[in-house]
Amino acid sequence: MNVKLSFLFLIGVLSCNGQVFGQTPTFHLDIAPIIYNNCTQCHRTGEIGPMSLTNYDEVAENGYFIEYVTQSGYMPPWTPDHDYTTLLGERFLTDEEKQAISDWVEAGMPEGDPAQNPGLPEFPEGSQIGEPDLVLTMPEPYIHGGDGLEQYQVFIIPTEVTETKEIRAVEIRPSNNKIAHHGLIGYTANPSSISAAAALDALDSDVGYESFGDYSVDVEDNLFGGWVPGSPPLMFPSTIGKLMEPGSQLLLQMHYGPSFQDEMDQTSINLFFADEPISREVETETMTPVNLTQPFYIPADQVVSFHGTQYISNDVSVIATIPHCHLLGKSWLVYATSPDNQDTIPMISIPNWDFHWQGIFAYPQLLHIPGGYTIHAIAEYDNTSSNTFNPNNPPQDMYFGDYTTDEMYVIFFQYVPYQEGDEDISITALEEASIVFEECTLLPAWPNPTSASTEVSIGFSLPNLPSEITLELFDINGRSIALWLDNESFSNGRHLIRRTLPGDLSPGSYIYKLTTSEGYSSSKVLEVAH
Repeated sequence: MNVKLSFLFLIGVLSCNGQVFGQTPTFHLDIAPIIYNNCTQCHRTGEIGPMSLTNYDEVAENGYFIEYVTQSGYMPPWTPDHDYTTLLGERFLTDEEKQAISDWVEAGMPEGDPAQNPGLPEFPEGSQIGEPDLVLTMPEPYIHGGDGLEQYQVFIIPTEVTETKEIRAVEIRPSNNKIAHHGLIGYTANPSSISAAAALDALDSDVGYESFGDYSVDVEDNLFGGWVPGSPPLMFPSTIGKLMEPGSQLLLQMHYGPSFQDEMDQTSINLFFADEPISREVETETMTPVNLTQPFYIPADQVVSFHGTQYISNDVSVIATIPHCHLLGKSWLVYATSPDNQDTIPMISIPNWDFHWQGIFAYPQLLHIPGGYTIHAIAEYDNTSSNTFNPNNPPQDMYFGDYTTDEMYVIFFQYVPYQEGDEDISITALEEASIVFEECTLLPAWPNPTSASTEVSIGFSLPNLPSEITLELFDINGRSIALWLDNESFSNGRHLIRRTLPGDLSPGSYIYKLTTSEGYSSSKVLEVAH
């Protein structure tokens, strides 16, 4: 289902009529298409957005927050550079759309004529892409203990099919997004691998078995399906997909983030069968530190770049590019070059890596990489104190590891062997991504600069647990000016508070500081003008 495309014609007509952005916007005529197009996929009942945005009342109630996060570029989330290459599901607002939201909020959020509302799209329930043909679920719930530790747990899920099934899409649906960090699916029909996994499961007192890095057994497909923060399910083109044999098993590896209270998860896997026979199976190529010409080592207090290469021996058609690193990640640049270096094929550029918004980045059409070309993947890491997401203060030497506080250089490519005409084959994917909050984040105040007696908005997000929050305003000498939050309880997710500055503030720089009961602290500068 492509939600965005369903509105393109409508938006174009309205723009041509001069009714969008040319007069005071109203919700039903101007704002609803923007919200339904970019927000509602995640912000609705049953999905992970922290509030529902499906009608006028819900949007108006959060209007100031929506203006704040869209003006700042925090929402909708999209990290790749759309000028470098075109990708499916691109999510960003135009300057005109941002201005329309701002004008609407400043005008008092007028509702307008309900007859002009384009109508809420028919979103599926229990899935982001429609009614699955088969739903497989973890055999029993897994309890992730509240010990503040991360966990990698593999769950054995029999496919239960009695005949070969051709799979067009795989969708992972965690039942508890507060702790689900990411999920990967390995596929095996090998009896020895199935027996080995069962033996590991029997030795572990919990459901499933602990396994860091991989599945601890050999699998025929190490990326049968995957989910990371920000990744939409991917629908493969006709005649392209995965095969699932009778007696096979899926090994679902779930990475659970740290929690300070017991949490339960029972993830499901939605499988969508192909409409046509599959003639080419999707394959996966993985680049890791073995593709580097130097050891993967990031010294403290340094910004380091790593350049990996992968030679392509035969023509391939790339479906998706999936870069992955952790909190020190700064940027990714991926491209392919011809043997004579006279031709360059752009693949993806992420100039400002955001660990919280990752994805399976697919191309609108299959991307042809000729045999003899070389794929280059350049990743930059910032291990200095200026990186606010650095897990160590002061910075420490970093190496490759599975924990969030370790670092990674991994990039997956999903592809099929090339056939003539692949460049014209379109890929279907969802336009939106799921939202997950993995780190505390303090957002810039708005407006900033501001003035005394003015109301300012301050946003922050909390990770996978409730917290007691303190938010205080200081002058440049460290003297407390205002205590805005005093150990007040907030649930996980994103929050926005509004506070009025004291009327006697002198012009200058002030600092507002957020601290949590778990020890997180962050400060930002607020400028007060005349």
